[in-house]
Amino acid sequence: MTLRTPSLLIIAVAAAAFSTHGMAQTDQSMHGNHAAMQMASTPESQMDEGVVKKIDKAGARVTVSHGALKNGMPAMTMAYRVKDASWLDKMKPGQKIRFATDPADGGMTMLRFEAVK
Repeated sequence: MTLRTPSLLIIAVAAAAFSTHGMAQTDQSMHGNHAAMQMASTPESQMDEGVVKKIDKAGARVTVSHGALKNGMPAMTMAYRVKDASWLDKMKPGQKIRFATDPADGGMTMLRFEAVK
């Protein structure tokens, strides 16, 4: 009995060490893939073009007419919430802009914009 107990203990410790190492590798590879996915879907890579139609400072919204978007949304004119209400002071009706939306809310929030030159 005394010979068997230390053998089982050694096997258990070795198994735990190997499984922890494997978990660490899996965790690292998952984080690496997650980072790559985040880079692929950053707002910069999803910028679309449109024309400002209306600015609603009280509602912190801008209405934009745009063609089909990269996220699959068809061409339309719609109102977007803006991440930063101060952007509305930089926009004017008729202005062409590039913008990125938040896919988490169905593309209803403008996360980034820039004037088209």
